Amino acid sequence: MRVLLVNKFYYPRGGDCVVVMNTEKLLRENGVDVQVFAMDYPQNLPTHYQNYFPSQVSFGGGMSKQWQALKRTLGMGDVKDSFNAVLDDFKPDVVHLHNIHSYLSPVVGELAHQRGIRVVWTLHDYKLLCPRYDCLLGGKPCEKCFTGAKHNVLLRKCMKGSLAASGVAWLEALKWNRHQLEKNTDVFLCPSEFMAKKMVAGGFAPEKVKVLNNFLDPVKLRRYQAIDNNEPREDYYCFVGRLSSEKGIEDLLEAAAHLPYRLKVAGSGTLEPAMRIKYANCSNIQFMGMLDAPDVAQLLAHARFSIVPSQWYENNPLSVVESLCAGTPVAGTDMGGIPELIDDSNGIVFQSFDKEALANSITMAMSRKWDHASIARRALERFSPGIHMKRLTSDIYGI
Repeated sequence: MRVLLVNKFYYPRGGDCVVVMNTEKLLRENGVDVQVFAMDYPQNLPTHYQNYFPSQVSFGGGMSKQWQALKRTLGMGDVKDSFNAVLDDFKPDVVHLHNIHSYLSPVVGELAHQRGIRVVWTLHDYKLLCPRYDCLLGGKPCEKCFTGAKHNVLLRKCMKGSLAASGVAWLEALKWNRHQLEKNTDVFLCPSEFMAKKMVAGGFAPEKVKVLNNFLDPVKLRRYQAIDNNEPREDYYCFVGRLSSEKGIEDLLEAAAHLPYRLKVAGSGTLEPAMRIKYANCSNIQFMGMLDAPDVAQLLAHARFSIVPSQWYENNPLSVVESLCAGTPVAGTDMGGIPELIDDSNGIVFQSFDKEALANSITMAMSRKWDHASIARRALERFSPGIHMKRLTSDIYGI
């Protein structure tokens, strides 16, 4: 069995890249012949077919660079020759797409489909429904483009407030419309039930939409398995994630400043400098900056609970998955895929954009007695690599 994983970058740049690299490792450890295809990029890790990778494109710089990037977005240029060369050489049974828009383009799925190769596409965001990809308009959830009216991205200049950038997103949505994508893809793999429902609501064929949660890589799994959940928890709660507006960090910090509980904030982002200044004199809020994976595990392992106050359509957030695997309950908003990860035994779901509900949930989560060992046991089983591998190969790849 040969599987070709396709993602625009091949280094731990973001969540999509981490999922690709973890999937590659999981498949290889289980005897699958797996290779990777990505855009040529200086920070990419070395891999077998890197000499085949199409050239790097950038939407910054002069007109020449922007033209090359636009061509790539529309599936033109050297990406076709590069991908065909890999298909000729590797001869995959499955082409597993991940985050491919703009820097590679869905033309790779089209080329694989034309050869009769099974095409699976893991969706890491809502790009197939929303040209902006995150379903946000003015900081609030928006579904205006879900049913085909993609011109809204142009009318509202959704991409960075720029008519030019929004125009590119609009052209991309027209070129790679639902009918074209659906024709070239055998399975759209959604990490959450929420995303799957939105895909169907957006017109995608239900029989092509399947759900498979993300999994913890074996290294992290062993780290969380080693946590002693019989030890008493320390007197704090924590936030782990990006410090940006869609994550609800501003409302969280405002609530935390008026509550008597200690909050530890791990992560960085566009709002970090301003938030550090604003809450510099607030003794119960501690900014910890970016933490590596072992330190995140330790932070979660000793916390009373973690909080995920997101204000956008989260998919299958790793912040929730890792917290539960640490035996740490989660207080999270009712946004996206968050509620399907939380029940009364492992956390609290509260209404997004409701500051009072946020504050009340913090108080409730601090006062409750939680069965940390039970929370960890259930989560470690649900997000185990073994279960993911079995579902991926039998239900999705069709081995």
